[in-house]
Amino acid sequence: MATHKKKIAIMTSGGDSPGMNAVVRAVVRMSIHMDCEPYCVYEGYEGLVRGGDYIKPALWNDVRGYLAEGGTLIGTARCMAFFERPGRLTAAKNLVLNGIDALIICGGDGSLTGADKFRAEWPSLLDELVATNELKPEQVAPYKHLNLVGLVGSIDNDLSGTDATIGAYSALSRICEMVDYIEATATSHSRAFVIEVMGRHCGWLALMAGVATGADFLFIPEKPRQDNWREEMCEIIKKHRNWGKRKTIVIVAEGARDRYGNKISCDMIKDLLADKHGLALDTRITTLGHVQRGGTAVAYDRMLATLQGVEAVKAVLEATPETETCFIAVVENKIIRKPLMEAVRESKEVAALIDAQKFDEAMALRDTEFSDQYKSYMMTTAMGLDEDISLPEDKRMKIGFINVGAPAGGMNAAVRAGVAYCRSRGHEPVAIFNGFAGFARHHDDEPVGAVRSFDWLEVDGWASKGGSEIGTNRELPEESGMEHIANLIKKHKFDALFLIGGFEAFHAISQLRQARDKFPSLCIPLTLLPATISNNVPGTEYSLGSDTCLNELMAYCDKIKQSASATRRRVFVIETQGGRSGYVAVLAGLGVGASAVYTPEEGISLDMLANDVRHLKEVFRKDRGQSRAGRLILVNEKASKVYSAKLIADIIREEALDRFEARDSIPGHVQQGGVPSAMDRCRAVRLAIKCIQHLERFGPKAYDAPDKIKADPLSVSVIGIRGANVTFSASKDVEEKETDWRNRRPTAAHWLGMRDVVDILGGRPAYQRPERGLVGVLAKDVKRGLATD
Repeated sequence: MATHKKKIAIMTSGGDSPGMNAVVRAVVRMSIHMDCEPYCVYEGYEGLVRGGDYIKPALWNDVRGYLAEGGTLIGTARCMAFFERPGRLTAAKNLVLNGIDALIICGGDGSLTGADKFRAEWPSLLDELVATNELKPEQVAPYKHLNLVGLVGSIDNDLSGTDATIGAYSALSRICEMVDYIEATATSHSRAFVIEVMGRHCGWLALMAGVATGADFLFIPEKPRQDNWREEMCEIIKKHRNWGKRKTIVIVAEGARDRYGNKISCDMIKDLLADKHGLALDTRITTLGHVQRGGTAVAYDRMLATLQGVEAVKAVLEATPETETCFIAVVENKIIRKPLMEAVRESKEVAALIDAQKFDEAMALRDTEFSDQYKSYMMTTAMGLDEDISLPEDKRMKIGFINVGAPAGGMNAAVRAGVAYCRSRGHEPVAIFNGFAGFARHHDDEPVGAVRSFDWLEVDGWASKGGSEIGTNRELPEESGMEHIANLIKKHKFDALFLIGGFEAFHAISQLRQARDKFPSLCIPLTLLPATISNNVPGTEYSLGSDTCLNELMAYCDKIKQSASATRRRVFVIETQGGRSGYVAVLAGLGVGASAVYTPEEGISLDMLANDVRHLKEVFRKDRGQSRAGRLILVNEKASKVYSAKLIADIIREEALDRFEARDSIPGHVQQGGVPSAMDRCRAVRLAIKCIQHLERFGPKAYDAPDKIKADPLSVSVIGIRGANVTFSASKDVEEKETDWRNRRPTAAHWLGMRDVVDILGGRPAYQRPERGLVGVLAKDVKRGLATD
């Protein structure tokens, strides 16, 4: 017997969030790829109940351009009818009439709870439709079970069981952008601003915004202040003002309460700050409101929504009548399936605990990152006022801060957080300006390239600054003179070094570690916080600056694609940075919907180019004048020694025979970004504090016991995010087991599987893989450190 093609419907429900359109695109195209028929349900549950033109088949080109659009293009609406059984009965009838028995829903916990109830009732709904002669038995026979999968679209990041919900980081980015703007006028007029952000039972947005912007005080539902929150806030702000700060920023979640459940309003805070008998600050209130939902999705949300949409299609195809309703979560850097109602129950439990004033229990149900970030915020803002965490004199250290390699977004936020934590503990944080080159060449009587203690008033404003305020340089210690560097470390009596940088910084700590036998002054703890747009540092799946780079590159590509779409018959070949790591090209390709991506790991062959040119000619041959027809190809700067972006564009132009055009474009150092992304800023704070805490383990004057230090492999370490865990890895182990020295990247890349998703959703035909790619070069076959470019 012939079987009907599986029909999969996608709908968005509840409040809109950036990234929902990426979900729709991924579901539609992945369904077509899996030989299924995709449908779009317009206006959420309202469309499900109304049926007719609200449930329509979706074609491949219907979702072209969706990635760069905010909100949800297939609409969402509140539907009171669906709350009642007659409404669900009509919805079931409409699905059966369209031949649909698989439904993917992107929405908040309320929308997903309604969907689970709909699925549980499905058999009884069909029985009732037959009993009332609304449908015939043979009509419902093929659709006895409803396969349902949820995706969480919520800017509040309020569902348990997943590290991030679709749209949360986009909303956070919008908040940080607005706070940065407000800070400028606050500084100009020496004003205080009270800023209200969304979050009824979840303070994630407020907390992360406070961490990312260095706000002076914040209020979140999960962790209300003690009885004396008024005195505490005034004391902290007064201390900051006494340091010389001209601005005051207080961030309030809309659901903020005191410990007795009483609402803390922006007006209450404003009156307190403006009180002439207290701080007497010129205070303003700004409620950001729905601007937080606006705009296009950031890089992370586009990636998350796309990968989760792909997984959702696989999940509905693999579901059985016995399968529990699941939702797609991101945990340990992996897209996985989890039971839906268990996560909903946990989320509602948090809200109930907050209402019951059981705040410690509510906080315990939040993920590790949430509690880590709260602690980080208190350490870098209150700095000992909340509780005295300073160390005794004999435990305090002199810690050198040095940036090595190219600038990356988040470097300054990491330095600021590290310095703030050092101050709260009593350590002496010292800036080494302009990397090892500046360290080696400076003279004590020269201000340029000096080694000096940080000025906190200056550092406090670095949270939102891009680049590197203490300077950075690619020069390695051996190039500067290892003996000279060792003597300088001894001269300045550093107890530890905190390095922030990319592969050069990784190479630098390797050189310092190996020189310990010869120079005892190097027997101090060293730790590296990876920061590079290329995300090519071994020992971690994430480097500071890579998220900023992707956001900048996507904004650039969106503008280019707009131009390509306006002229319709045009292909742009864009060269991305990234060294010999294709991370930036692949992730950007995922976020902008590239037609093809070329990476160093795979290489480029003539056959591959010929295949892609044939595909482009076919695409434009079938073009009947629809909009959004422009195409992008991303090529990593080192994907090939021969086939550059310009040459690839020239080849395409030559083969197009004037049927369409091709242009090359090189964004270059624009990819380093200006203002760091919210994710880079938040992670910089959390990771920098963990780095200083790690250095504290070894205590001061470690150089007095060199053998003891050398015996501990973690005395030279790299901090990294591996899955959902933050771990320190011994530099020696990472160098020997995980590093491809010739190609300056890890031997294994967690992101390589995403390349296939880019090809599938971009409609790229299958092609013969190049015979020679850089993938085959093993680190063990190459002498360490030969490549320095």
